[in-house]
Amino acid sequence: MATDASPKFQNPDFRPVPQPPDFHPEIMVAAHDGLHFWQFMIAGSIAGSVEHMAMFPVDTVKTHMQALGSCPIKSVSVREALRSILKSEGPKGLYRGIGAMGLGAGPAHAVYFSFYEFCKKSLSGGNPNNAAAHAASGVFATVASDAVFTPMDMVKQRLQLANSPYKGVWDCVSRVMREDGIKAFYASYRTTVLMNAPFTAVHFSTYEAVKRALMEVSPESASDERLVVHATAGAAAGALAAVVTTPLDVVKTQLQCQGVCGCDRFKSDSIGDVIKTIVEKDGYKGLIRGWIPRMLFHAPAAAICWSTYEAGKSFFQKVNSRSNSGST
Repeated sequence: MATDASPKFQNPDFRPVPQPPDFHPEIMVAAHDGLHFWQFMIAGSIAGSVEHMAMFPVDTVKTHMQALGSCPIKSVSVREALRSILKSEGPKGLYRGIGAMGLGAGPAHAVYFSFYEFCKKSLSGGNPNNAAAHAASGVFATVASDAVFTPMDMVKQRLQLANSPYKGVWDCVSRVMREDGIKAFYASYRTTVLMNAPFTAVHFSTYEAVKRALMEVSPESASDERLVVHATAGAAAGALAAVVTTPLDVVKTQLQCQGVCGCDRFKSDSIGDVIKTIVEKDGYKGLIRGWIPRMLFHAPAAAICWSTYEAGKSFFQKVNSRSNSGST
C-alpha cells in the first residue's frame, strides 16, 4: 500500500532556492501588451488630446516668448509673457488656436503611440530593457506623427500670436493656402523631425528606464502604484527631453510664424539661416528662449499623457481578457 510522501517535504529546515537580488517576476514586462493596433491608436489619441488641452495655456506663453519681430514679448520672463497676453487679450488669449490643437493632437498621437508600440515589439527582440529599441522606436514614431501634426501645429502657433490676423482655424488654413500654398504648412517639418527625433529618443528611453527603476524600488506594491510610477517617469522624461531640444523648438516656431504680425520671414527653410538670424538679433540666449515654459509644459504634459495612455491600455487589456474568457 502506497504511503503519502508529502510529510517528508514539510521539514521546517527546508528553504526555497533563493532568487537573484534583481529577480522580480511580478514586474517583468511583457515584450508586447497584447493589444490590437486600433486599441493602441485610441489610447494614444485620448492621451494626446488630454495632454495638449490641459497644458495649452503654457504652450501659448512659450510660443509668444520664442517668436521674433515686432509682435513677440521682448523679455524672456514667463511672468512678463503671461502678463502681456492677459493685458492685451484677456484669459481667452491663452486659448487662441486650441481648435487647431484639438484637430491635430488626436490623430497625431494615435499614429505616434501605435507606431511606437509596433516598432518596440519588432525591434526589442522580447527584451523589455532594450533602451536602443525604445529610442529607435520613438524616432520612427515621431517621423510618422509629425507628418500628421505639423500642418495643424503651424495653424495653432499662428493663432497663438498676439494680434493674430486670423479669425480662426479655417480662416488661417484658407488664407495660408491661398497666399503661400501647401508648402507653408510643412515649412517646419524638417526642423520638427530633427527636433523631435532626439526628443523622443531621450523621452522614450528615459521613460522606460525610470519606470523600470521605480517599479524595482518597491516591486511588492508596483501594481498598486502604477499611476504614480507612470506619472513620475513621464514627468522626468518630458522635462529632460524638453530642455535638450529647446534650440530646435525655437527654430521651428520661427519657421511656422514667419511673416505673421511682424515676425521675420526667411529666404529659405534652412535651419542654419534661421539660427544665424536668431543669434544676430538676440544673441545665443535667443536659442533657449522659452525653455522654462517648455519644460513646465512637457513635464506635467508627459505625466498626464503617459498616465492616460497606460490607463487606456489597461482598460483594453481587461476588455480583451473578458472577451477571451467568454469565448473560452
